[in-house]
Amino acid sequence: MTPTPSLIAAARDLPIPVHMLVRPREGGFRYSAREATLIAADIAAAADAGLAGVVIGASAADHSLDISLLTHLVGHARTCGAARGSPLSLTLHRAFDLCPDLPAALETAIALGFDRILTSGGAPKAIDGVRMLEALHRAAAGRIVILPGSGIDAGNATCFLDVGLREIHASCGATLSPTETDDDTRERQFGFSAPIEGSPMHTVSAT
Repeated sequence: MTPTPSLIAAARDLPIPVHMLVRPREGGFRYSAREATLIAADIAAAADAGLAGVVIGASAADHSLDISLLTHLVGHARTCGAARGSPLSLTLHRAFDLCPDLPAALETAIALGFDRILTSGGAPKAIDGVRMLEALHRAAAGRIVILPGSGIDAGNATCFLDVGLREIHASCGATLSPTETDDDTRERQFGFSAPIEGSPMHTVSAT
């Protein structure tokens, strides 16, 4: 989901490039005109904060890329980047994975002007889509970066590097201590605290 203004401000001060996911709500990626306006405003906020880039996407009714909306959003992002004096890097998110024809969607993403595609190769987990990811990487031929993501960890990351991919996206977390206080238990009973074992942080690693 799109981060809060306070988190955007905190990210601005990190010593690494930060690419902000712009996603106004849960669910699919077909957006109303009002939601498209929110996305555009969030892109401007990322540019104003000095972040390195944004991660966006939008689907048409048949799950292909919404070319009309994405053309508008990419143009808006370029304008915002020009206004601050440096371009915003543009990543197409996993709306790409819902497309009925991934090789065709790859060409569309290139034509739209995206810098990279975050994708699991059309499979729920990237390890199951590694052959498609390899094919997309070869078809891209340096015109766009294929960024594999979904279920990537230290145990399988080399599978993606071995087929030529050079960036990976992973949800990295630290295992929490098994000890739990009475307050923790009560918070879980009320649903205020999610029953998770780690604290995930989404990262992009380049080799």
